[in-house]
Amino acid sequence: METILAFITWDVNPEIFPSISWLPVRWYGLLFSLGFLIGTYIMAKIFVRENRPESDADAILLYMVVATVIGARLGHVVFYQPDYYFTPAHFIEIFQVWKGGLASHGGAIGIIIALYYYAKKRPDQPWLWILDRIVIPVALAGCFIRFGNLMNSEIVGKPAEVAWAFIFTRLDNIPRHPAQLYESLTYLGIFFILGGIYKKQGPALPQGRLFGLFLVLVFGMRFVWEFFKENQVGFEQGMEFNMGQLLSIPAVLGGLYFIWRSTTPAAAPPPFPEKNPNLNKDKK
Repeated sequence: METILAFITWDVNPEIFPSISWLPVRWYGLLFSLGFLIGTYIMAKIFVRENRPESDADAILLYMVVATVIGARLGHVVFYQPDYYFTPAHFIEIFQVWKGGLASHGGAIGIIIALYYYAKKRPDQPWLWILDRIVIPVALAGCFIRFGNLMNSEIVGKPAEVAWAFIFTRLDNIPRHPAQLYESLTYLGIFFILGGIYKKQGPALPQGRLFGLFLVLVFGMRFVWEFFKENQVGFEQGMEFNMGQLLSIPAVLGGLYFIWRSTTPAAAPPPFPEKNPNLNKDKK
């Protein structure tokens, strides 16, 4: 007797209010924004715990948003479609972010560079110190962003016959791995792992340890989940490892380096600032 699998039919409209033409709010944009806003709240709590100015969390938000958008866009342009964008006919489209095309590896590079300049202006917040803390909300933002990809029916998985396969009716009628959901849940788990370590060690955390662990876990799992995804661009066809996997390898190696470095005397945490009763005090 033939078994019929009850696949999950996915036909979600990317727009939250599709009937209101003048209010083009999309699920992806909402989830993207929530990731940053909740991340700012988490960073503010961390800064209060460690006697740093809570207001600096707002400054980090600005750095993060600009770095993520620019880095992710340039990452897509350079890593995935340079032949298309670096032509006179399409060069202007590099700046048309709303048309889609963002690469998480480029976003990660952008954030790392932006926070380097952020830290240079604040001697009490070394670069690795801030990276160790920012990766906690970044992992949560990654969860939201990948769920946004699911709402957009994009970055879909390969055809599958598993019971939890999704049929993305806006794309085709083929049951597929919900690769976006795999990644989203993975990043949520990484958020709890990193947050749990920070909650336990806090200011005593060796510099670079959480950042290194983040790189290993996020990009190590990204390497795994790429086997379940459809390739994003044509040149990846026939490659043993796709571009997402190739870019993940140096990230994992870098993470291993920072984990090792966190075991050396050079990774000692910065001095804990003295309690300032006026710091982070609500102004009315």
